[in-house]
Formats: sequence, C-alpha cells, structure tokens
Amino acid sequence: MMGPPGAGKGTQGELLASRFNVPRYATGDILRAADREGTELGQAARKYMDAGELVPDELIIELVGEALGAPAAMDGYLLDGFPRTVAQAVRLEALVRNTGRDLDAVVNLVVSDDEIVRRLSSRRVCSDCGTLAPTETLRTECPECPACGGELITRPDDRPETVRRRLEVYREQTEPVLAWYRESGMKVLDIRGTGDVECVQVRILAGLV
Repeated sequence: MMGPPGAGKGTQGELLASRFNVPRYATGDILRAADREGTELGQAARKYMDAGELVPDELIIELVGEALGAPAAMDGYLLDGFPRTVAQAVRLEALVRNTGRDLDAVVNLVVSDDEIVRRLSSRRVCSDCGTLAPTETLRTECPECPACGGELITRPDDRPETVRRRLEVYREQTEPVLAWYRESGMKVLDIRGTGDVECVQVRILAGLV
C-alpha cells in the first residue's frame, strides 16, 4: 500500500489483509509501539516523526526483515507504509527474494493535499494506548478513547504545518518509488482514495483482478 500520509492506507490495508487472510505490516505502527515502550529504536524514530521527516532506512529495515521471515508471513502479507524511499525499495527487493517470493502489486492511493491536511489535522489518538479515535467518538460530548478511556490528543506530526511538511517529504522521497516500480515492470494501481471506505475498497479489488 502506497500513497501520501492520511490517504487511507491503514484502513484499506486492514480490509485487504482480512479479505485475503494475510498479515498486514505497518511500519508506522511498529515504530510508534517502540516509541511508547521507550525502546532505543522508538526514541530515535520519535525525533524524525515529530518533525514530519522520514525515519532513516537503517532504523526500520531490520524490523521489516524480521516480519517477512516470520511464520505468519509464509502464505503472503501486505506492506503498509514501506518502502518509502527508492533505497528501501531496493533493500525490500532483496528481502523478498530471500523468501523465495515476488511482490504482486503496488496499490497507490491518490488523494489531494488539501484533503490530506483536513483528514490528519482533525484526527485524534489516545495518549495512553495509541488507538485512533473513530469519527463517531469525536462527536460525543466528552470524547475519550473507546479502547481504554484515555485522553484523546492530536499527535505532533498531525498538526497542519507538520502535515504540509510531511507531504513535501513524500513528494521528494516517496513518489520516486512509484516511478521506480513502474520502470521495473511492477503492476502499479493508481486508485482514487476519496469517497466511502467500501467504494475505495471496490476500486482496489477491481484493479487487482
């Protein structure tokens, strides 16, 4: 799954992973979990995420390699948020080759910058467990985390000015990955990422046929 931050990769990725009964590996979730747990990797990654910058390759390649080599990935998997640079794509190709498999397709969600800023700056996460609050929770009189009752906050990397910077970084470092895959002959699906979640999923499934 590819696309700018806030394009819906997580939501659509979860639906696809469930439909095909494969694990979904989201490096962003892994890194935030490491941050909450106070690991060395999490602390190193936090300064980059707070500034809207990409986490350096060396901090995440090892995590991805471990995931792809796990028994849960033997029958396939879905990658969400990785690779984010051409260098990562090259490293991923080697990792996949070592497992004796090939990647099937790249799903690229296309959403305008203004819509991305609106989506991310309005979302809230739990300060305790990191759960993303659904829209209906935010509409209640006293919104709290539906998972643990914790306080809902705006992540530093979801502030409008940081989102704009994240989009700049995406254009500079991640969009070239799409060109790299196209040049290599990979099946790249450009899917409009606006509208109902179900409609976007139908577009993706139609493209994968």
